[in-house]
Amino acid sequence: MQITKHITLKHLLIDQNKCIGLKFQSDKILNSLVKDLNEVSWNDEFGMYCVPNNKKNLDAIFSLFKGIAWINTNYFFQKTNSKSLNEEFDVQWFRNRKKASTYKCCPESYLDKLELKQYANNTVKTYVSCFERFINYYKEKDIDLLDELDVRNYLKFLVQNNWSHSYINQSINSIKFYYELVLGMPNRFYQIERPRKKKKLPVVLSKDEIRKIIDAANNIKHRCILSLLYSAGLRRGELINLKIVDIDSKRMLIKINDAKGNKDRYTLLSEKVLIDLREYYLKYKPENFLFEGQKKERYSATSIIKILSSAAQKAGITKHITPHTLRHSFATHLLESGTDLRYIQLLLGHNSTKTTEIYTHVAKNSFKTIQNPLDT
Repeated sequence: MQITKHITLKHLLIDQNKCIGLKFQSDKILNSLVKDLNEVSWNDEFGMYCVPNNKKNLDAIFSLFKGIAWINTNYFFQKTNSKSLNEEFDVQWFRNRKKASTYKCCPESYLDKLELKQYANNTVKTYVSCFERFINYYKEKDIDLLDELDVRNYLKFLVQNNWSHSYINQSINSIKFYYELVLGMPNRFYQIERPRKKKKLPVVLSKDEIRKIIDAANNIKHRCILSLLYSAGLRRGELINLKIVDIDSKRMLIKINDAKGNKDRYTLLSEKVLIDLREYYLKYKPENFLFEGQKKERYSATSIIKILSSAAQKAGITKHITPHTLRHSFATHLLESGTDLRYIQLLLGHNSTKTTEIYTHVAKNSFKTIQNPLDT
């Protein structure tokens, strides 16, 4: 017999008590069976039945509905988007920074959980910064006693002061991380709305503008950095993590290890860039990473921004551009030259072609067949 009924389990916090929420479409059989659960009750606020969160009740749910309904636990059992990174967890900046005596610092337990979850150092800094801004907004309140209304008022403050949608979303993530993962109160802020993500088109440079920027680089090292960002469609983090062994000159490919989403992939190696890389290698003699700092450590992400900014200024480019602009330009130029969208997706490491489809909105050949009415 095919099972067509579904029950989704949710983490709920009701009157400071952890509960299991059971969400399903109204059904005579399920409505009748659910009442056999121990201490079950209906909650109007969440619009679902709930029971105290303990192993006994969880086992009872699976046993009671076995063969009758599918139990969806996608929202119940914790998952993490953290990455297993080849970098040392570093919070020295947290301990060494100067701060006012009245400044409320992020609890050590927050840092411990971030380390346990193997979050990247950049993500750690973002979460700590966002969470500390939140708790310092309520200087006189105990952070463990802040409730959903306090969070809503803080988010309202961010909106009224024109903080970006991205920053507001990061703030929500950092707040939820503390209460749900550090304190172990899953879905405490179950009904907090997130701002709609703005769908902005990427800034794209012409091939001529790309060439001017690369030619304006100060030296062969800077030239290789800018050329690789564009010609391989790399993210800034992917570039600084490249190792010498990742350059496969025989197959004319570059291997990207542990990229966004914990994925490895291959992308293109330009013949022109390979010539420059060989010259760069003889001159700078990197030992491990393809691009290294003065002490042979991983190259600084901030330095890449400075290199691009300086080259763009020399080239007379007035658009606001970032290292990611070169990646956008790479994808757009491939699309304009007739490369299949699915291949571009693979080269960029996108999970779905839906992400890659944004470049169809900026590729000039998308509009070539359309004749302007003024010209007719």
